[in-house]
Amino acid sequence: MSGVRLARPVDAQAIAAVEVETWRTTYAGILPDEVLVGLSVDGRTRHWRTELERAPKGIWVWRDNSGAISGFGQCGRQRDLSLPFQGEISMLYVQTDAQDNGIGRQLLLALLATLLASDCRTILTWVLRSNPSRYFYDHMGARALLERQIPVAGHLIDAVGYGWDDPSLVLDRWVRSGHHWAP
Repeated sequence: MSGVRLARPVDAQAIAAVEVETWRTTYAGILPDEVLVGLSVDGRTRHWRTELERAPKGIWVWRDNSGAISGFGQCGRQRDLSLPFQGEISMLYVQTDAQDNGIGRQLLLALLATLLASDCRTILTWVLRSNPSRYFYDHMGARALLERQIPVAGHLIDAVGYGWDDPSLVLDRWVRSGHHWAP
């Protein structure tokens, strides 16, 4: 059955494959070619296996009916303590051929619910300014609040910080309209 669930260490390679594929398609022309060519599913698998063995609580995956993972997201406490946000969505990626099917929405709702359950009442995510998918966050009730350059693979890239002042309203709105995030 398709849906979201918490990620497990066994998902590391599938998560890495989604990450590498989405970076190469989404960030072509945005990030330098050498960054995209240098991405390795094997290298990212090692990273994700370590993450999932250490702290899987904030990592969610989307599995299709065959059990294949076609999207994932990660959240946790805000890493930049100078910002007035308690929680952060650090990643949300859906394979290109699986986009526009509600997968990103389902993952985002799971991430927001996870952060709310951890007493994070204000949430921020950074999106590269040139990422054409950044307007998804507007649709999901976030507002563009901040702009800065962020380090990505050794390069400073323009980014927009999208935030939710009250993410519980977003969850309530989508649940009332029949879009549940639970697996």
